[in-house]
Amino acid sequence: MKICILGLGVIGTTYGHVFQQAGHQVEHLVRDGKTVPEQLTVDLLDGRYSNKGEEKRAFYHVHLAQPDTAYDFIFLSVRNGKVNEAVETLRQKKIRGNLVIFCNFWMTGDEIAELARDYNYVIGFPTAGGHLEGNHLEAVLFDHVMLDDEKKTAITNYQDLKSLLQSADIKVEVPYDMVEWIWIHMAINAGVTSTAAGLGHLDNPQKLAVDLMKDSQKLALAVKVIRETTRVTSAYGVDLKRYRGELLPYKLPAWLAGKIMKAMFASNQLTRRIMTLHNDKDDIFYGCQKVYSAGKKAGVSMPLFTENIKKLVPYFQNY
Repeated sequence: MKICILGLGVIGTTYGHVFQQAGHQVEHLVRDGKTVPEQLTVDLLDGRYSNKGEEKRAFYHVHLAQPDTAYDFIFLSVRNGKVNEAVETLRQKKIRGNLVIFCNFWMTGDEIAELARDYNYVIGFPTAGGHLEGNHLEAVLFDHVMLDDEKKTAITNYQDLKSLLQSADIKVEVPYDMVEWIWIHMAINAGVTSTAAGLGHLDNPQKLAVDLMKDSQKLALAVKVIRETTRVTSAYGVDLKRYRGELLPYKLPAWLAGKIMKAMFASNQLTRRIMTLHNDKDDIFYGCQKVYSAGKKAGVSMPLFTENIKKLVPYFQNY
């Protein structure tokens, strides 16, 4: 298949790498004037074939997309919720194809439909992460992605998308509703990252993540914050009973959940690695700010989360 990745970011490039390895044609649409390496060195902790992950090194050849080109799928994985700007870039460059929206956002389904307008799309969510600097990508890849149900999409080649993912040995999981699932995911992340940030110095997100994962008491506090942030999604109409699996760990007594989470981080290299590699402060602040603003607007009581946010306020000046 012919695949377009918008930009040369961590998520898009990680999936582009495994699609390319599976024999597909992958091209990146990058902004004019951006210097792009012809080849990246990829160090991948690959969780597709082992729960422990397999360390792999390979090389990824970067091919650039040209304006006025059609693709089977266009993957959008953009930072800080900038989906609207991403779709507008595709329009300006006359890039055609069905969109796979693969990122965090705090928008309703109707708002997504409005900004996509002339593009058919499916909403999904990646289970990957990492860090890209220069011509080196260090990434973690899990064995599945989240994808909206076929009945909720307007694309006609949904089965081709599943085939694309399966060709790269990536399974598909379908939640009750993809928009709601992303809100819950953002709420959980906001609880964890705001707690980590509130307990240390923000200039070193990697150290904050490591310190949090090793301390059951700090993790217990994060669980209490997550209970507040997930109430924000409930205030916007999400029936949390439909997401019992995702939320079960946070229903346990906080002290017990903290101990279980500490043990999980200690034994699960994939999750531990992705926590330490995800150190994009702007993306972290975006998620926290969106959940906090939504909670304030809905009048949700969230004293612990609010206390964390107060420590982050100086970093919100760009939003």
